Amino acid sequence: MEVTRNVILDLLPLYMANEVSADTRALVEKYLETDPALANVAKQRASMEIPGEIPVPLTEENQMETFREAKRLMSQRTIVLAGLIAFGLLTLLGLVLLAYSMLVPVFP
Repeated sequence: MEVTRNVILDLLPLYMANEVSADTRALVEKYLETDPALANVAKQRASMEIPGEIPVPLTEENQMETFREAKRLMSQRTIVLAGLIAFGLLTLLGLVLLAYSMLVPVFP
């Protein structure tokens, strides 16, 4: 099977990102030796600075969905926290009443 320029063009971004196997790397490098114009393009792309992570703008719909999810999670957290505080206070009140009942006789 003949390796065409289109195949190399398809592989070039992966080659530039170092995400190809050793065999594919050798194939691309061998082809670049025979095509100086494409080798020049590869050298130019290698010298360009590529940002690590490109920010993706959120649509208004995505922003609202994220806002609703955050609001829901905050509401759940508030309810759970209020329940835990109420449980703690009721437990403390029960212990105080138990201790008081043990200290004070019911019938003198």
